[in-house]
Amino acid sequence: MKYKVGIVSLGCAKNQVDAEMLLASLNENHFEIVEDVAFSDAAIVNTCSFIEPAKQESIEEILELAKLKDEGKIKCLIVTGCLAERYKDDVMKELPEVDAVVGIGANDQIADIITKALLGEKQNIFPPKEDLSLEGKRIQSTPQHLAYLKIAEGCDNHCTYCAIPMIRGKYRSRTIENLVKEAEWLADGGVRELVIIAQDTSYYGNDIYGKPMLPELLRQLCKIEKLRWIRVLYCYPERITDELIDVIASEDKIVKYLDLPLQHCDKDVLKLMNRKGDVEYLTELLNKLRDRIPNLTLRSTFITGFPGETEEQFEQLAQFAKDIRFNRLGCFPYSQEENTPAAKLPNQVPDDVKQKRAEIIMEQQQLIMEEYAEQAIGTEVEVLVEGFDKYAECYFGRTPADCPEVDGNIFFTPSGIKPQVGSFVKVRITDTIGIDPVGEMI
Repeated sequence: MKYKVGIVSLGCAKNQVDAEMLLASLNENHFEIVEDVAFSDAAIVNTCSFIEPAKQESIEEILELAKLKDEGKIKCLIVTGCLAERYKDDVMKELPEVDAVVGIGANDQIADIITKALLGEKQNIFPPKEDLSLEGKRIQSTPQHLAYLKIAEGCDNHCTYCAIPMIRGKYRSRTIENLVKEAEWLADGGVRELVIIAQDTSYYGNDIYGKPMLPELLRQLCKIEKLRWIRVLYCYPERITDELIDVIASEDKIVKYLDLPLQHCDKDVLKLMNRKGDVEYLTELLNKLRDRIPNLTLRSTFITGFPGETEEQFEQLAQFAKDIRFNRLGCFPYSQEENTPAAKLPNQVPDDVKQKRAEIIMEQQQLIMEEYAEQAIGTEVEVLVEGFDKYAECYFGRTPADCPEVDGNIFFTPSGIKPQVGSFVKVRITDTIGIDPVGEMI
């Protein structure tokens, strides 16, 4: 008898890659993979616990599946990922419906763990984090034309608000040869857009090569003929070198899109965050990037209400966002995460103040993005076709300025031949719906 296994993966794309490797391991061990966990014998929740809302989402998902287990629809419930790793001693105590709590270092043991769980054995398994495999087979869970390439695991930055180093361990890069081999396999399977991810992609290579190697990795990936777009996420501003700028600017396959999680611009707030820079340094860097990389889409994230943030420091952040006019921006109220240095800082900002400050910046950003959308009317853009919207009765896709699952879409009507999902078409923008462009295929 083949047991059926389903997985719900929450949180970031890095976690999603881990889930894809779990699925491949289960498939190799003769489990049947099902898309809907409600029809599985064993249900896995691959959890996130980066900030409080992510923890709550993970817990709610576990409780929903626990109901199915109580009803006899699934036989066992497995918890993996960041929540399991972070709260290893608490998950089963607080959620007794769970049959196995699996640390990230035990991912390679998942088939054996599920087999024992199906036989009624409760398990708490937490090998060293470093036992997490960085390479191996994957069952792609993204659309065929899109995939993420996780180039490293863990983080050495130790930002004071962040729990990732304690959850995921030290930064560990994969070799260029291994990454190119995986990217070639993905491209042969139909992937046309490859999204480069790690907790800090700009740190890539320091641990195994003794120097930053993201530029060289990108050069090698650009040689893969079947890839059309390569997108780089999560670069830290202090590690943006002239070499990296030149590679992004000169390589046609690298979309002119750069994600820099700045978090703040005030020197004193950044110092408390264990981050570098100030408003002058960051303004100079961002202007340099726009000058050296034509048509660059700049994306960033901010945190409002970090402990001790004054009204003046917040106003400086809002003015900075207004002056820079980021093409894409996310802003989030500070989340006080237990066992992080920032959680112990004095002058914690009230929740309502943190939230209000985030809303002010996002309302401001909405207007900026609407202006960008208006300015794009009449231009022609390349679009990666994602599907057909039956309610809007038109196709939709993404431009180079749109990161999957993060940014918006462009909606368009075809001209003659219907476009295939995963194909690239040219679209002339004729209108907007809020911040989303609308156009006609040409």
